[in-house]
Amino acid sequence: MSHNSNSAGHQHSNRDEDNVNSRRAFFKNAGLFSAVTVAGGAAIYSGYKYEESKAGHDMVKVLTSDNRIVEVPRDEIKDVKVDADQLRKQGREGLKGHRFVMVIDLAKCRNARKCITACQGAHHLRPYEYHINTLVMQESEHTAPYFMPKPCQHCDNPPCVAVCPVDATFKRQDGIVLIDNERCIGCRFCIAACPYSARLFHWEEPLMAESDKGKPYNIELNVPQRKGTISKCLFSSDRLREGKLPYCVSACPNGVYYFGDENQDAVTNGTTKETFRLSELLKVNAGYQLMPELGTKPRVYYLPPKNRLFEFKEEKNPVQETT
Repeated sequence: MSHNSNSAGHQHSNRDEDNVNSRRAFFKNAGLFSAVTVAGGAAIYSGYKYEESKAGHDMVKVLTSDNRIVEVPRDEIKDVKVDADQLRKQGREGLKGHRFVMVIDLAKCRNARKCITACQGAHHLRPYEYHINTLVMQESEHTAPYFMPKPCQHCDNPPCVAVCPVDATFKRQDGIVLIDNERCIGCRFCIAACPYSARLFHWEEPLMAESDKGKPYNIELNVPQRKGTISKCLFSSDRLREGKLPYCVSACPNGVYYFGDENQDAVTNGTTKETFRLSELLKVNAGYQLMPELGTKPRVYYLPPKNRLFEFKEEKNPVQETT
């Protein structure tokens, strides 16, 4: 059965088509932006009143605190210090009105590992440090193996949050589970509690410790990293705040990942940029969650590896699991 199901609602009426188009723009909502977002090299510049007498000056486009793009003279731009407390506050609150969800199509994964490389680059990880990895899965000895990307599942009932003694790991209102490394004491209770082995402990100094030194801590990017603390997949919260798809979703060349908003019943494929109804995509393709019997209620769904696009090719050092 084709995964590009293009739900019946896409075909029945112009009204439904308008609904699809609106879902395609779900990341464009103004609520996804914040006063501390800096886009396209612009700086925050509020309270400026344009003067005609300065129209001939060298002008620069900047983003205001109320999310407007305006032009101001370059020589009148002033640096604004990033408010670390505000970064932490908005990072813990999340994006109001959203419930983010990821769908991973196992029939399309060929272990290109572009998702892994993009994630490692964004979060300043070494080649052997993972927020997301691909496992080799095989249902039985008589069935063909396949690749399975495995990020944090961002559970709605996360055991990692329940065991953290210092409130370093927490669940946001938009469904994302994050870690505050400025609170983390490295006890690793969360690692022991996670049934998906989705957390990383920093045993050594971070890869970019020197270049990141002095930078304000961004809880949504988890940078700068700190030795002796935990990190994991963040659903690219920093990208979501800018209205963009996660790093892994955008980097995948094969259309493995869909990402979107459960509240809007819409997910967008990172490669084709097509938007689908989440509920229908899961229903038509028999979507499932990992280990639902544990009651963790993951926000990551998988589509089974049927009608595979690529022949499985064994890697030199695969990570293999049998279910």
